[in-house]
Parts: sequence; structure tokens; C-alpha cells
Amino acid sequence: MNAERYSLVAVAGALLLAATAALTPLALPGVAPGWTLLDATLWTTTVLFGGTALVWVVLTYVVGAGYEPPEVEYGPEEVHVRVLTIDAEDVVQATVDSLPDRFDDIHVVAEAPIDVAGATVHVVPDGFDCEAVRKGRAIEWARRNVDHDREFVAYLDEDSVVESFEGLPDADVVQLREKPRRSGGILPYMADIYRMGVQIEQRAFARLDIPLFAWGGGIAVRADLEDQVTWNRETIVEDTAFVWAAFREADPTFALGQATCRNEAPPSLYEIMQQRRRWAAGNLQAASMLPARYEALTRVRNYAWALSPVVTLVAVPLAVLGVSVAYGGLFLLVSLGLAGATAFWFVRGAVYYGGSSLTWALAVPLAPLVTVVHSMGTIAGVLAPPEGFRVTEKVGPEK
Repeated sequence: MNAERYSLVAVAGALLLAATAALTPLALPGVAPGWTLLDATLWTTTVLFGGTALVWVVLTYVVGAGYEPPEVEYGPEEVHVRVLTIDAEDVVQATVDSLPDRFDDIHVVAEAPIDVAGATVHVVPDGFDCEAVRKGRAIEWARRNVDHDREFVAYLDEDSVVESFEGLPDADVVQLREKPRRSGGILPYMADIYRMGVQIEQRAFARLDIPLFAWGGGIAVRADLEDQVTWNRETIVEDTAFVWAAFREADPTFALGQATCRNEAPPSLYEIMQQRRRWAAGNLQAASMLPARYEALTRVRNYAWALSPVVTLVAVPLAVLGVSVAYGGLFLLVSLGLAGATAFWFVRGAVYYGGSSLTWALAVPLAPLVTVVHSMGTIAGVLAPPEGFRVTEKVGPEK
């Protein structure tokens, strides 16, 4: 619990420091006379977030324009399935039950003995040692010890209920799509809808030299590539690190698949904060694996998402209310544009992944608050990276 407490203290301390210094006039070379730290911070944040928004637009609507998932060439009978869990028996059972009948090689890799109908359960031995940690350690153990003769290995999280699966295209890495389902509070669920809107850029990844991230809750890799790259590296984002290592060490092909998994959105604000914290910290740590241009892009993206609420919660209200901010007219125009982009991401996610009527009704009015929920864990991940892997709480199937 100490790590969580420290992260909250770090975030609160940073906000307090910013608040006390915000109105202090700056007297630095190259800084406009009369600017305060508030002015400089708002402009810097707005430009950073604006640049990230522009990259998203280019990736989504230029690089990814017209992308369609390749045709299916490998059916479920050529896929070896591994579901990862600690001991969430009921949750895993729902995932296994969701798989089409054509899957006949289903395995569960757990940290404790559980009973799952329709699957073979393997328990990772306590004495197994490798460089990988937590979830990555379990995957690496399975790679070494769970034999199969299939073309692909598909990894699912314990709550990855498969909504559709016809098969896989002919690519070395196939990213399945994800669709959040509500498991608790409305704000965490809406934050995941917001994230879905951002992740629509995934359709451009097949046209990049290196995908910008991976989602391990639904991913399939060719068995030969898995054995070549392995999961044996210390990281808390084993999915993204594996894909980055694959593109560094081999020359794989990547495709966004047609299959969709419905995963639980974190049930509470605390859970979503810890999940985002792990993602942000892990991605920043693993970014050193990337070529310089991709490393810089990854770091800037994380910093921009962490600061994004500044635009909707601070910059826009200040500009609209007429508070003196340097170059107020231009700042108002830019801030409103980025606030509109934030709302668009939210609505785009709801359209693409089928948000409920409640989501639609609350989308725009709550967009500023949703950006905070989405970003607060990223701030914590940047300022106070977690020391280990924390599994997000799962609610499980409805009784």
C-alpha cells in the first residue's frame, strides 16, 4: 500500500507546487514580459497536447486511411489459446465459455490451482525463475513448458470474453480488438470508452515500422516468432515490450484482426488509476528499446496524455472567463479546438465500440471530468512509477 500512498502524495505535491508558483512573474530570457508561470505552463501544455492530437489525426486519418483487416487464413483449429490469470476461476470460466466450439486447444495458465471446464489448467511453479516478472514470468513459463503443434498462440486476459472470432490473417502478430464492458462506476467505464476513441489509431500500426503499443488482453503471435523473441525480459508491460522486441530483433508482419474481445473496464477510480499508472510507467521504461524517433514519440504521447486535463479543466475555463492569459484570443481558439478534439475522441470511441444510450447522454458534458479519470494514473506513472505489477480487480460474470 505504501507505493500507492507515495504516488498520491507525489501527484498532490506536484499540483500544490504548481499552484503556489502559478502566479509568480517570470523574468527569463526569451519569455514575454508579464508572463507568469501559469501562462507559460498553459501554453506549453496546450502546444504539447496539440502536437499529440495532430499526430493522432495523421495516424488515424492519413496513415491508417482505408485500412481493412486482412482476410482470415487460419481458423480456430490452428490456434493454441492461453488464458492468463492468478486464480479468478469464475472470470476465466466465462472467457473459456465464450470461445467458439472450433477451438480445441485451450489452456489456462494460473498462479494457483483452479477448476475450469473446457480447458487444461497449468499452475506456474513457485520455483520457476527467469528475467521476466509477474504476468510475463507466467507467459514465459508457458512458452517453455506447454507444448503444442499450432501455427499461432493466442493470449487472452482472464476477462477477455470473445464476442467474435472467425480466425486469424496471415501475419506474425495479430492484435485483436477490445471493447469495454461496464463492471462498476460510470466514470471508469466512460474513461475506457474515451481510451477506445484514442486507440482507433491502431489501424495505422500495420503501416508503421513499429506499432506504438500492444494490448495483451487479446493478441496472437506466430509460434516461431514467439520462440525466437521470447517473453524473458523484465517489464511490467510484457505485451508492448514483446512486440517492440520482435520488431527490433526480427522483421515480423503486423495486422489488426477482426476478432473482438469484451473486457471489463476497471470497476473504480482507484483501480483505473493503478491500471493507467502501470501502463504509463511501463511504456516509458520500455521505450528505451525503440529507435530514437519512436522513443521520443512514445514519451511525448505519455506526457501529453498526463497533461491533457489542463486543456479542458483549466485552459478553456480561464480563456472563456476572460482571465488574462498571454495572447488570449489565440489561446482561446486553440484551447476550444483541443477541447473539441477531446470530446471527439470520446464520441468516436462510443461510435466505434457501441456505447450505451447513457454514455451518449453523458459524453460531452462529462468529457472534461473523464479526461481527468483517464489521465490521473498516467500522471502517477510518470511521477511515481510502481515497483511491481498490480492486477486490476475483476468483478466477474453477473450472477
